[in-house]
Amino acid sequence: MFPIADSVPRRGAPIVTWLLIGANTLIFFLYAGLDHAQIERLFMVFGMVPARYTDPQWAAAHGLSSTNYLPFLTSMFLHGGWAHIISNMWVLWLFGDNVEERMGPVRFLLFYLLCGLAAGLVHLVANADSTMPAVGASGAIAGVIAAYALLFPRARILLMVPLFFFIPYFFDVHAMFFALVWFLVQMFSGTLSLLGPEQMGGVAWWAHIGGFIAGAVLVGVFARRGVATAYDDMRAFEDVWEDRGYRR
Repeated sequence: MFPIADSVPRRGAPIVTWLLIGANTLIFFLYAGLDHAQIERLFMVFGMVPARYTDPQWAAAHGLSSTNYLPFLTSMFLHGGWAHIISNMWVLWLFGDNVEERMGPVRFLLFYLLCGLAAGLVHLVANADSTMPAVGASGAIAGVIAAYALLFPRARILLMVPLFFFIPYFFDVHAMFFALVWFLVQMFSGTLSLLGPEQMGGVAWWAHIGGFIAGAVLVGVFARRGVATAYDDMRAFEDVWEDRGYRR
């Protein structure tokens, strides 16, 4: 279930969303040419490795400082491959512009970073003994998804599901429904991941959960009151959806 488009137009330029996508993409290209061993070391140093903080002896043996908390921030700007960064940046592009419009650029940046930090903290607690580095903007973007659903609950999201793994099927749902289903999938997968020594399938499910919950809690603090958007005109809202060629 992958989001393709949403029905909420934007009025202004989402500067911070563009900058975040640009920063993630630039950093990815800077290390994309490194060999596997170099990238692995980069992720160990700047990625979120729970054992680094829960087992100081292990950290010291691997040349890592257990008092350096910078990876909580830097891990948000590292990605494990092309599919990882493209999917993350697409979802940020899809939902970030409208959330930024409602919050304003400075508030949105702080909101995004706080969601990412919360995601790292929850991942640390849920996977305390893990020596696998967690990287990616998914936790912060999970917070953006939660904020979008709460700010624009009646928005419609066009989704694509690959039937039989290769036949694309398109349908649309309310943003709130999409967010709830997405969150339940993370909770189910995160619970299963606790049964194993490392996060299931190499995915930091609890980082997603932590970022989503942080976004749901913080959106009320960061969203500006009385800010009119195109979403508030429900007739225009429906017209835009139809004009884009999506039918219910």
